[in-house]
Amino acid sequence: MLYGLLLAVLALAGCAGPSPGVVAPPAAADRVVALPSGATLKVAADWTVTTAPDGLILEDPEKQLRIDLVEVDATPGMSAAISAAWSRRRPGFARKELAASDSPGREGWDLLRWTRYETSPGEARRVSAVGVRKGPLAVVALVEGPFAAAQRRSSQIALVQDSLRPAGYVRETYQGRTPRPLDAERVAYLRAFIDRMREAADVPGMSVVLFDQRATLIDEGFGVRERGRPEPVTADSLYVIASNTKPLTTLLLARLVDEGRFGWDTPVVQVYPKFKIGDDEITRRILVKHLVCACTGLPRQDLEWLFTFKRSSPQGQLDVLATMKPTTDFGALYQYSNPLASAAGFIGARTIKPEGEIGAAYDEVMRDKVFRPLGMSRTTFSFDEALRSDHASPHSQDMSLRNVPIDMGLNHSIIPIRPAGGAWSSVRDYARYVRLELARGRLPDGSTFVSEKSLVARRVPQVRAGEHSWYGMGLWIEDVKGIRVISHGGSMFGYKSNFFFVPDIGVGGVFLTNADSGWGVVRAVMLRTLEVLYDGKPEAEERLLSGVRETHAYLLGEQRDWKVPAEPAEVKRLARAYRNAALGELVVRESPGDVVFQFGGWSSRMASKLNPDGTTSFISIDPGVRGFEFAAPAASGVYTRLRLRDAQHSYEYESE
Repeated sequence: MLYGLLLAVLALAGCAGPSPGVVAPPAAADRVVALPSGATLKVAADWTVTTAPDGLILEDPEKQLRIDLVEVDATPGMSAAISAAWSRRRPGFARKELAASDSPGREGWDLLRWTRYETSPGEARRVSAVGVRKGPLAVVALVEGPFAAAQRRSSQIALVQDSLRPAGYVRETYQGRTPRPLDAERVAYLRAFIDRMREAADVPGMSVVLFDQRATLIDEGFGVRERGRPEPVTADSLYVIASNTKPLTTLLLARLVDEGRFGWDTPVVQVYPKFKIGDDEITRRILVKHLVCACTGLPRQDLEWLFTFKRSSPQGQLDVLATMKPTTDFGALYQYSNPLASAAGFIGARTIKPEGEIGAAYDEVMRDKVFRPLGMSRTTFSFDEALRSDHASPHSQDMSLRNVPIDMGLNHSIIPIRPAGGAWSSVRDYARYVRLELARGRLPDGSTFVSEKSLVARRVPQVRAGEHSWYGMGLWIEDVKGIRVISHGGSMFGYKSNFFFVPDIGVGGVFLTNADSGWGVVRAVMLRTLEVLYDGKPEAEERLLSGVRETHAYLLGEQRDWKVPAEPAEVKRLARAYRNAALGELVVRESPGDVVFQFGGWSSRMASKLNPDGTTSFISIDPGVRGFEFAAPAASGVYTRLRLRDAQHSYEYESE
């Protein structure tokens, strides 16, 4: 525990330097606090902790978020326990459940139940509860606050929930255990496990490479390229690898550091004077490493590129950065920015190719500096090239929660910011990169591709992301039961992926799937591999199955009040077109029994929903893009405005 806390302190301090050359004071460590029963949890140092007879009250520094931890009797059941907790802390609480689900317990608990509650769009608020049971005791965490605050402090909320453990519980650790060899019997077991988990999550196709220091153990595909067609996926099938492009981009940066073009601690404005975000002071403080550290305070802001890609370009997206403002202090909290990470690749490429279109320059530099030298002959940024080859088609869930093929055009949205997530690759190709990581920068022939110093610098924690996880430079750093694991995940429309490696034992793997429900599968396969290696408790399978049940419960609850097709009387109140300065045009198209919203590059059929406050929302329902909610404010007559939100931003569309 102390080792993890020390790493967190170093991570925050390392990212939070007030300016080049000035040493920041060390960040405060988390606090371990106890409930009346002796159950313990960790709380971020800057949160307020107030004791209560039945638990604790936690509040963030701005007093916007509140987490109540309440100990109640579990005997009547967990649903009743959660209701009792609300009654104690919020007498009269009467919100309707949106969704709820029970799962087997973990971390010493017997059972877990989570509940989400209905809110209206105008509230922009998160209200949820998580309850855990140990014998007759239930501990309920009630979480309430604005969406914006919840996203800004998501890592601190996760710290509370992930660290909650019953009195006397001792976590399993892999430290001190000798890893077992992945012999033929264990590999056969893992192969069967992969296919079973793929089917459990309704993933049509998945490709896997798994290897250790001795050999490649699994190198094959499971399932098909596209549901309804017979062609199988293979180890050479191409998938959109999404954010697993980021480690390749930071690998390029490491090579450029070796060449002396800049250092990790070089201010970005010295490398690319046009660089600018929406805060002049932070712009000056951002070093090269900060472009890819998720630690600058710049929040997730993806709607600009998702809605405008048809008329956007790499240079245009670099320019849009100048409108994006930090929402937390520099280095204080984990906040993931795709546009900032894409700037890293484009700016790096500019140091080699100062002329010409910046996207083409990046593509060429990546091909010459990364893909070709590593032998990644099938990896490409060209959609046309990939689609002419053996590739897996994307899938997502329809209203029946079955995965169906979706429009590939949705994934073209990543092209203008492709250093953050636009590469296509195969597991066999990507494994060449993972092997380079394990070889500390050396190629199979023993020659140096990148210096160990520059390569490993990317694995230094830059900001805390969870109880035992941090973000480095385009890499996820995690202590899984005491064993350091480096990984990253990728998510685009209909594609979910992950890779991992364990530096100390030379084991690594790459997992690519062609369905949005593949997210849990790639995580489960990594964790089960570690369980097999270290003779750990078999928890990965049940976590996946619980995740599938929880996702289905949430999606069914979410769509319970959707009216499909949309309520005709509400559709008649829509204008024919709307416009937002940042996101562009929204065109309303009616057909018999249906209404479609058309955006810049994609469209969706829409449902309508009557909100708790009496207002109406229109919600996208097509597979892959379900859940975009356009709220109509209370008004009479034609809806002249529609509002779309992400967690920290609001976009007003006005009728044309």
